[in-house]
Amino acid sequence: MTLEQFKASLAEAQPPAGLHPILKALWHDAKGDWNGAHEIAQSREGVQAYDRLHAYLHRREGDQWNAGYWYRRAKAPVFTGSLEEEWQGLLEEYL
Repeated sequence: MTLEQFKASLAEAQPPAGLHPILKALWHDAKGDWNGAHEIAQSREGVQAYDRLHAYLHRREGDQWNAGYWYRRAKAPVFTGSLEEEWQGLLEEYL
């Protein structure tokens, strides 16, 4: 799947079949379904990629303390760019 195909899928009611769970979470987040995305992040706590996703989601939520906790768990630096840049970076990493 390309970046363009992923972004086009946001016009659909459901995410494309067979998406990696992190991509599915980013799809839900882009559609305004923070809870759906958060459930995916929580489903694999302790796995670095999911903890990194978890950090982004709490940053999106505005909970900087909780986001910092998840960045530390993921052993990742706190992202200092925009939320859109972080979303795009995560998307590109898992496409």
